[in-house]
Amino acid sequence: MGSLESLMDQAPDLIMVYGTRVVLAIVIFIIGRWLAKTVAKAVTGILTKREMDKTVVGFMANMVSAVITAFTLIAVLGQLGVQTASLVAVLGAAGLAVGLALQGSLSNFASGVLLVMFRPCKAGDYVEAAGVAGTVEEISIFSTTLVTPDNKRIVAPNSAVMNGVIINYSAKGQRRVDMVIGVSYDADLRHTREVIMNLVAGHEKVLKDPAPVVEVSELANSSVNFVVRPWVKTEDFWAVRFDLMRDIKLTLDQEGIGIPYPQMDLHVKALPEQQG
Repeated sequence: MGSLESLMDQAPDLIMVYGTRVVLAIVIFIIGRWLAKTVAKAVTGILTKREMDKTVVGFMANMVSAVITAFTLIAVLGQLGVQTASLVAVLGAAGLAVGLALQGSLSNFASGVLLVMFRPCKAGDYVEAAGVAGTVEEISIFSTTLVTPDNKRIVAPNSAVMNGVIINYSAKGQRRVDMVIGVSYDADLRHTREVIMNLVAGHEKVLKDPAPVVEVSELANSSVNFVVRPWVKTEDFWAVRFDLMRDIKLTLDQEGIGIPYPQMDLHVKALPEQQG
């Protein structure tokens, strides 16, 4: 009974002490969360004004928010009486164990940091990476999201993207359209070249500089092959390629210039009549 009465006598003091700690811990948590959101928003605003890539902006804002949140949680635990020094040591040991168990995830994280820092590609670029091709939609901490031309969403690990070859078709403002056009050996090569060159140079989306190239590249088995190489803006690549392939065929037909295609001659040999 005596211990119970003693505890009841100390209850107001205990409530005052621990209640104050809990209230302060809640206040610290609220302030920390507010600070994390405010600083992340400020970082986003500053980097956006400097015209940084939105992938970099989002990545940095998330990192800042995560760091402030981590410090806030440590401060809250310290206010509640938890020995944070021991906690940090335990978390460090646990982090090492988790790190060994999650080497792949850590590799993806490190690759994500490198992708953001060195920027071999960014959101909106059309790339080939990790064995797939598509437009980069997002580079997150662990993965890169691509959208294919037929609107498939592909999520590739950052390590697979960073450790492989990245072909970025959007890095430059111009691209060369490479086509091979075969014509008959009976065709007048000078006239054929002139016809194709006039057609290519007259396309409104073909650039004047660098100048387009139309030259004989090969005397093949059944055709004389021309390489046709106009330069275009990157966003006009497919439109120009489709236009020229169609228009070259129609124009060559109009000019009476033959385009050879595989043919097979079948010779039937009469068999001698069977002897009766």
